[in-house]
Amino acid sequence: MALSLYLPRARGLHRLHPLTKLWLALFLFICGLALPGVLGAYAAFVALVVPLALWGAVLRPLLVAAGRVVLPFAVSLVLVQGLFWPRGTPLFGWGPLSFKLEGLLFAVRSTGRILMVVSSFLLFALTTRPDALALTLAQRGVPKSLTYILVATLQIIPRFQARAATILAAQQSRGLEIHGNLRRRVRALLPLIAPLVLGSLVDIEERAIALESRGFSRQGPKTSLLVLPDTRGQALARRLLAVASLAVVVMRLWVG
Repeated sequence: MALSLYLPRARGLHRLHPLTKLWLALFLFICGLALPGVLGAYAAFVALVVPLALWGAVLRPLLVAAGRVVLPFAVSLVLVQGLFWPRGTPLFGWGPLSFKLEGLLFAVRSTGRILMVVSSFLLFALTTRPDALALTLAQRGVPKSLTYILVATLQIIPRFQARAATILAAQQSRGLEIHGNLRRRVRALLPLIAPLVLGSLVDIEERAIALESRGFSRQGPKTSLLVLPDTRGQALARRLLAVASLAVVVMRLWVG
């Protein structure tokens, strides 16, 4: 079963300290939300995310995963905002409805921001080991409960996908038909939901027991076999990313 989205690579981005990549992801997140214009987020994606993904050799899985998440939002935004935007410039009509230019521009801008937010998370998740992130946060004095929540967030999607695939394969081996019309596919989901939910609850209990057996709630300093190399250059890069993030926010407020 997959424990995270992390893809091991012997590339530069993977070798960076987790805290450096966390600041980098935060900078990309802020750029996606703060850059003005309809195409500002798309320009940031091409200029920042794509080169970083190429450096880490994770461009293809990042594009695939981002497309699966962003495409449904993009379709719904274009349809809803384009058709129901009040007092806009009509591009074409469809019965009592008309597709508005302003709604389309809003949908395109919002989709770009969603793309940047999702891509910043995926870039961090694909290049950062969860245990390395947990160790880094613990060394920086972050509360254990918050550390667990952050690490579990990185792991929840692949664990659900792997468990769902296992349950679906087991149901198919018992004669469940998952292909055909929409009604048959919806009926095929019902035998999947209950085992997925119950299995997830059992998994949460098992993980809690495993954490306690490893001294999760124990107070005092702890040792680790994992060594996270850090350099002065990366420390300087983190400060520069913090300054750059603040500068982007200030620029957005000034332009706004």
